[in-house]
Amino acid sequence: MLTPRRPRRLAPAARLVLVLALLTAGLVTAAWPAPPPLSADQKRRLSAGEVLVRDEMPPGASESARGGTALGLVHGTPEQVWRVLVDYPGHARYYPRVTSAELVESNERRAVVRYTVGIGPFTSTFHMDKFPDARRRRIEWHLSQDRATGMFRENSGYWQVDELDRASLVTYAIAVRTVLPGFMTGSSERDSLVETIVGLRRVVEQEGTGPKPR
Repeated sequence: MLTPRRPRRLAPAARLVLVLALLTAGLVTAAWPAPPPLSADQKRRLSAGEVLVRDEMPPGASESARGGTALGLVHGTPEQVWRVLVDYPGHARYYPRVTSAELVESNERRAVVRYTVGIGPFTSTFHMDKFPDARRRRIEWHLSQDRATGMFRENSGYWQVDELDRASLVTYAIAVRTVLPGFMTGSSERDSLVETIVGLRRVVEQEGTGPKPR
């Protein structure tokens, strides 16, 4: 009688190579952090239109970066919010200091966007690498490594869209560092968290009440 062979176990190095190959092929997906738990009071404040700002910085932020994380409720489906977020040329509609946005190149996993922003009397043009994940409704980004970054020394963050009470809970996190001294930018990064979510909400809700495509 033949004894069945036991399957060979891969060495740790071989397993690592296999996992990396599967990640590259899209067969294994990394788990994003779960949406932050919300108390009944926070849900009430969100439903009333308030934008909640927290001190948490996006993953990988430097210790000298400014920014944080904001949460807001948008009265639209996650699909509606997602369509607005990936309309990169339309970002000037709700990013408060963006005066223009141009999609330079894109594929399914990465988009390069050229932004022009105004900060006080200064104007700066820079490039961002965007990494959209439509299934999880999440976009992460950071400065492009091989293109002009303007006055920015660091600019990273993410959008996350989750369904909540027949609406969309949007989480927006940024970490920013510029060549400008801190007294010139002040609390502009924290202010922009609220302004951006309020602007996104306006755009999504206006489009939701507009004429439906035939």
